[in-house]
Amino acid sequence: MQMKPDQLAERISNEVEVRKDEITELLATLVSFPTVSPPARNTNNIQHAIKQYLADLGFETDMWDVYPGDPNVVGVLPGKSSEHYHSLIINGHIDVAEVGDDKEWTSSPFTTRVSDPYIYGRGVADMKGGIAASLIAIKILKELGVPLHGDLQFQSVIGEEAGEAGTLACMEKGYTADFAVVVDTSDLHIQGQGGVITGWIIIQSKETYHDGIRGKMIHAGGGIKGASAIEKMAKIITGLQELERHWAVTKHYEGIAPGTNTINPAVIEGGRHAAFIADHCALWVTVHFYPNEDYEEVIKEIEQHIGFVAAADPWLKDNPPQFIWGGKSMIVDRGEIFPSLEIDPAHPGTQCLANSYEIMVKEKPAIGMSTTVTDAGWLGRAGIPTVIFGPGKLEDAHAVDEKVDIGKLLDFTKILAVFIARWCNTRKAEEG
Repeated sequence: MQMKPDQLAERISNEVEVRKDEITELLATLVSFPTVSPPARNTNNIQHAIKQYLADLGFETDMWDVYPGDPNVVGVLPGKSSEHYHSLIINGHIDVAEVGDDKEWTSSPFTTRVSDPYIYGRGVADMKGGIAASLIAIKILKELGVPLHGDLQFQSVIGEEAGEAGTLACMEKGYTADFAVVVDTSDLHIQGQGGVITGWIIIQSKETYHDGIRGKMIHAGGGIKGASAIEKMAKIITGLQELERHWAVTKHYEGIAPGTNTINPAVIEGGRHAAFIADHCALWVTVHFYPNEDYEEVIKEIEQHIGFVAAADPWLKDNPPQFIWGGKSMIVDRGEIFPSLEIDPAHPGTQCLANSYEIMVKEKPAIGMSTTVTDAGWLGRAGIPTVIFGPGKLEDAHAVDEKVDIGKLLDFTKILAVFIARWCNTRKAEEG
């Protein structure tokens, strides 16, 4: 069905308004699956439902376990002329944050409640609202008979809330495209992000001493060159604080508040028993870094700095700290990585999305940086130009009585449908 761009935008807008109840009902269905992570391993049923929804829309589907009971679903709708037209990934995570004490909620977290202008329920903002609206946007294009010449790919992934990187699993399977939109909570802003990596700094003594000889370790003439790993970790923490202050002074990134690049000593574990000098201590740190930084370079900076700290200490020099960085799961590995994501406002995909926003909302979108992290960094790190763009406000994500503005949910559906129709029907040579 051939329509002029203005006609298509008007038809899409009208269809979305007519389907308001369909959008909220699909969202209610998705929310009814309690896909809380942790504990996770609970997304199999909802992913089967999404797989079927995609299949009904003509997608070729792929479903595989990232962890037992937690499968990814990828659907590909082949374009009519894929080699010549732009391809697109729409990505969203299907797991939701912990609920806590549901007695604090006005109504059941997994039964949506509509009270204009909002719809309430766990995951409506982060991020089942974006997933439901994206599926309806695709359905509208199909039912309007809008042909797509480039490939359209939909990724419903697991594990984002626990750093389990379902999106990374898609990248490892070779899924790619010319552009990607992660439909996570952004309040309809077009965003990039900084990054986060967790790590363990471990001090292990070569010897173990009884508590009774501590006096010989700390007083003149004692003759025992030993130390408490816990006390030495205090020196490491001081070194991390010095590096953190140095970063705050020397690094900056436009659109991100100064000093957001932090090193948080989050958890400390050490010692074996009150009758022994602590021969082991482990510090779990969370490191935030800027969009133009790669976590591998950040790791090198920290290890080099702590190496200097240890080299200046007579005992740490002989018992240097060891490091374990990242991990694919906070649940399994006690570690995670969220790569950073820079965005290029001049990229044809970003411009096309911004223009689609302007067409449907009649104003220019805000383009900037998220203050949180999402799976978008994995797509960007795989070489796919990517943006975060979704309904819902960050302050409502993970909150008691989580909510999303229904009007913005509808606006998102309109914008995304127009964007898909334009981007997947733009020849690669034209780029715009």
